[in-house]
Amino acid sequence: QVQLVESGGGLVQAGGSLRLSCAASGGTFSNYAMGWFRQAPGKEREFVAGITSGGSTNYADSVKGRFTISRDNAQNTVYLQMNRLKPEETALYYCAADRRSRALVPVTRIAYDYWGQGTQVTVSS
Repeated sequence: QVQLVESGGGLVQAGGSLRLSCAASGGTFSNYAMGWFRQAPGKEREFVAGITSGGSTNYADSVKGRFTISRDNAQNTVYLQMNRLKPEETALYYCAADRRSRALVPVTRIAYDYWGQGTQVTVSS
C-alpha cells in the first residue's frame, strides 16, 4: 500500500510563502501522477496542482503563476512551492497519488488512489 506523508504546513502572513513536501513510500513513485488538493472550511476539496510521471504539470487557475509543483523521484517526494499566499487559501492541503500512467494531470479527486493525512496551511490577514 502506498503511503503519503505531508509536511511543511503552518501559519504564514498574507503575501508570504510556504513549501509543502509529500514523501511517498510503498510503490513505484516514478510511475505515479501526483497531485495537491486543498479543502477550506465549508468548501469542497479542490484541485490545486498536479504533475505526471513524465513531468507535465497543471495548476488551478487560482494558483497559476504563484504555485509550483515539482517532484524528486530519487527521494520519492513531491513539493508544492506556494508564493504570495492569500487568506482565502487557508485550508488543509493533501497530496495524492494516481497509479495510472497518464499523459495529462488528473484534476478530479476520484482519479487519485492514495491520499496523505493533510497538512494545515493558515494564511493570516
